[in-house]
Amino acid sequence: MRSLIILLALCLSGRAFPQGTFQLAVLKYNGGGDWYANPTAVPNLVKFCNQQLGMNINPEVPFVEVGSPDIFNYPWLDVTGHGNITFSPQEAQNLRNYLIGGGFLHVSDNYGIDQFLRPALKLVFPELDLVELPFSHPIYHQKFDFPRGLPKIHEHDGKPAQGFGLIWEGRLICFYDYQCDLGDGWEDPDVHNDPPELHRKALEMGANMVQYVFGGAEQ
Repeated sequence: MRSLIILLALCLSGRAFPQGTFQLAVLKYNGGGDWYANPTAVPNLVKFCNQQLGMNINPEVPFVEVGSPDIFNYPWLDVTGHGNITFSPQEAQNLRNYLIGGGFLHVSDNYGIDQFLRPALKLVFPELDLVELPFSHPIYHQKFDFPRGLPKIHEHDGKPAQGFGLIWEGRLICFYDYQCDLGDGWEDPDVHNDPPELHRKALEMGANMVQYVFGGAEQ
């Protein structure tokens, strides 16, 4: 856990980072859901943040298992999928320790994960509920302004996009985009044939999240 605390201290100091100081990672989970979906998503987000925010995040995005101590090497874990996600008691405790210790979890609903994600997160934080963040929350007002909250990237059920969070002792430790699909929007444009304006909006919202969590040259 000490390595994670050191990484977060560096990230939040606002200093310029040498290339490769820290990495974002994709979380590998059990249950049969496709944790490996959207392989170009997070690498594209990293590239965009480095270009637009003047950051130097390592461009390599590894996969890391939820129960592994390796998660403490990465201050941001990204989750996506369409189906089942389960945590064993050990995995839930490991993820809890990671988040309490300073880590951040982003979950993108790739359509179908919601019914499985919510009980999984309850195993990690039984005392917390996902709460919808108001449009005034600073995560929507970093370098890029989203006065109406999350952009709607994919149709899904036609419901409005919503941003939910888990808040621990006043800190946002998990952000969950629902009925939005930021992960699909971050992918190479030819994967889902998203129009350029939606691809850009998805990346801008992702950059806002990164800037909110880590700071950056633009802040």
